[in-house]
Amino acid sequence: MLLIRRFEERCVELYSAAAIRGFVHLYIGEEAVAVGVHQALDERDAVVSTYREHGHALARGVSPEAVMAEMYGKVTGCSHGRGGSMHLFDVPNRFYGGNAIVGGGLPLAAGLALADRMRGEPRVTCCFFGDGAFAEGEFHETANLAALWGLPVLLVCENNLYAMGTALAREHAQTDLAMRAASYGMAAWAVDGMDVHAVEKAARDAVESIRAGNGPHFLEARTYRFRAHSMYDPDRYRPKEEIEEWKRRDPLIVLTEELRKAELIDTAALDSLEHEVAEEIGRAVRAAEQAPEESAETLLHHVTGRPEEVSP
Repeated sequence: MLLIRRFEERCVELYSAAAIRGFVHLYIGEEAVAVGVHQALDERDAVVSTYREHGHALARGVSPEAVMAEMYGKVTGCSHGRGGSMHLFDVPNRFYGGNAIVGGGLPLAAGLALADRMRGEPRVTCCFFGDGAFAEGEFHETANLAALWGLPVLLVCENNLYAMGTALAREHAQTDLAMRAASYGMAAWAVDGMDVHAVEKAARDAVESIRAGNGPHFLEARTYRFRAHSMYDPDRYRPKEEIEEWKRRDPLIVLTEELRKAELIDTAALDSLEHEVAEEIGRAVRAAEQAPEESAETLLHHVTGRPEEVSP
């Protein structure tokens, strides 16, 4: 969680310095969801994400160097510099996006899960999406087919209460998203998305049940983003007092206090961890700055589909 937090804070600095361009959607405040869920997954499983996916990618095991290079648009990035912040993609880690379309990853996740079931692969596909995607047709179509076909898919709704900039209660007549998901005939429940231990337990229970052949499961992780929707967002639609109230439940602070009480960590260990993370992020930035940009000769690779234009 500390790596995700510090990585994104560095991205804010780089974006402000115009080293990173385009849209950037920060995950700050929601780290417990990505980290907790990934404790229940293993390397055979697949992950599909949203445009707010830096935390998911790092938790999945995509290297900070590959993510940062992608932010810079360099060829050493996980998407060869073609995706940027919203389209991280990494086949070795079975991380299939990064998707700029709200709810766009949901049908892809259903397709991956269906393919695994048809092949007899004992895998789970985990799909992260926000409360804004819950209002999209893709969610309801995917939930219906997943339940109808008994697909091995874990649907994780990161409910941060505002989608892009509209409060949940102003968009949904029924704000209990887990209860609504259950209407499709799948196991569904809510969990405190600011508590990494609670998220881990809920995700582990869900994944074990899915592997046992009990069909899709839905988790509503009730969380909060501390930053605006994107770097372009003036964030004028929510009270500052509300933001400060949620910050008192910062998942990093909550976990640190738990570890201190259990005498599992002390100030020296925390300082050492901060130093280690800072060094790792520093290396990623330096590597991204020194990496080459794509040459004009290869711009059509992966676009036309002709074999002679596909790079190794």
